[in-house]
Amino acid sequence: MRICVYTLGCRLNQCESEALADSFAREGFDVVREEEGAELYIVNTCTVTAKAEQKARRMIRLFSSRAQAVVVTGCYAQMAQQELESLGSNIMVVPLVKKASLLKLAGHLRAAMSCTVDLVSALRSFVEPDSTVFDYSAGSFSYHSRAYLKVQDGCDNNCGYCRVHIARGPSVSLGRDEVIRRALELEAAGFSEIVLTGVNLTMYDHEGEGLGGMMLDLIPRLSPSTRLRLSSMEPDHIDSRLIEAVSSSAVHPHFHIPLQSASDRVLARSSRNYDRKHLEWVLDSLRRVKDDPFLACDVIAGLPAEGEEEFRITYSFLKDHGFAALHVFPFSPRPGTALYGARDRCEERVRDERAARLRKLSDELGAVYQARQTGRTLEVLLESRRNGLWRGTTGNYLKVEVEEAPAFCTRGQIISGVLTAPGRLSALR
Repeated sequence: MRICVYTLGCRLNQCESEALADSFAREGFDVVREEEGAELYIVNTCTVTAKAEQKARRMIRLFSSRAQAVVVTGCYAQMAQQELESLGSNIMVVPLVKKASLLKLAGHLRAAMSCTVDLVSALRSFVEPDSTVFDYSAGSFSYHSRAYLKVQDGCDNNCGYCRVHIARGPSVSLGRDEVIRRALELEAAGFSEIVLTGVNLTMYDHEGEGLGGMMLDLIPRLSPSTRLRLSSMEPDHIDSRLIEAVSSSAVHPHFHIPLQSASDRVLARSSRNYDRKHLEWVLDSLRRVKDDPFLACDVIAGLPAEGEEEFRITYSFLKDHGFAALHVFPFSPRPGTALYGARDRCEERVRDERAARLRKLSDELGAVYQARQTGRTLEVLLESRRNGLWRGTTGNYLKVEVEEAPAFCTRGQIISGVLTAPGRLSALR
């Protein structure tokens, strides 16, 4: 039987989806991509924006019409179980609080179907065993060349626009010794790059030594050739210890900061626990310990309290600080959040115009960063090969085609090369 795990949203969702795919592969199921077609689709949803929910509903309906059954899970499933179940008679919704139980689903289906029970009936008979949010630990990755290691879940913040913390619950952290054990297992399995992920990664053990303390213990245990990449880093818990940790050559020079706005007024209105001065310290510190890193950020256009002056402050901040990429989101009022009924938000027309200006700025900043990297020697993780050329992602997150790659190269390997032009890298031999 063919299984497809379709993922929406953050890297943590990607990490958890890989663990689900791995659990099915271990039971002998064929794990395929969306375009290949499957008898069973598992849809891992996101609730960050109304657009993400709309896409989830569209894909769930599509898969329901094509496949024998669809299992829906993730943050949106936690918030709207009945709504999603109503999309089709062959849809089963597993809310986020029971999501980890899906790691046992493959074994259940294998046993049930060996007794000639049909797929839908087998799904409906599935009883969730005890599980935890940290049971997601894949030994192989069907959809990615790098390994994802989930070390944190949940969030203690209460940002006015976000309901992920409502779906995911309070922050919890994987024990430091267990993080190290799982990282070493991934390294032993042949992964050259490990991505540390979480709902709010920098909230890892924030009442102890934090993410930086854990990384300073982890890095010396890894092989000198193993690289770490960090998923999104909320700025409020980026401290000097974390800056010290990321200064290591083991950490890729690529950082994604969800700053959302650079206006102190808008940040306060949105209950963000930092100000522009702290953002400047974070960016300056990262550039101090890394040579021209790829700095990306999330920014929300049209948050409540954002007038023309507040938008100008944010726009100028992004431009002046030379980000390499902007992930732009128009403000999307989410039910259950403090800003859902806010009256001080701008018109949708103005919001969308600002979002378009920010996306244009992102294209301009990205081109400047790419040009600045030309001639530099960079590491690249090889991800796929087509028409005789390897494609991959550099340590500083540039997508490249690799020319003159050695014949012994394999998927998931890290090699070095010189960036000869935007998107082109010549391998060193």
